[in-house]
Amino acid sequence: MLKIQRKANGDVVLTLSGRLDADSLNALSTALDAEPAGRAVVLDLKDVVLVDRDTVRFLRARERDGIALRNCPPYIRAWIEREEASHNGSGATNDAAIRIDD
Repeated sequence: MLKIQRKANGDVVLTLSGRLDADSLNALSTALDAEPAGRAVVLDLKDVVLVDRDTVRFLRARERDGIALRNCPPYIRAWIEREEASHNGSGATNDAAIRIDD
């Protein structure tokens, strides 16, 4: 289950915790769409414990749209970079989901 907490103090920070997977992307998309155009948005991923390929592709696309990823776990960053390389034709990935435990 995904939990989204919003804080706005200049930038809008959406702190995500729990599972961020294909099933929860609609809730995150809705939260992002609710933000006014032109407002800086940050996704804080420090408490995310599960991602899947759809999520990584979603995060990659949002980052390309100008949304910052804060506290992005190294395994998610590496997966985003592999997806970017795969998209650019320089490799492929077979990862389906990765879980980290406390």
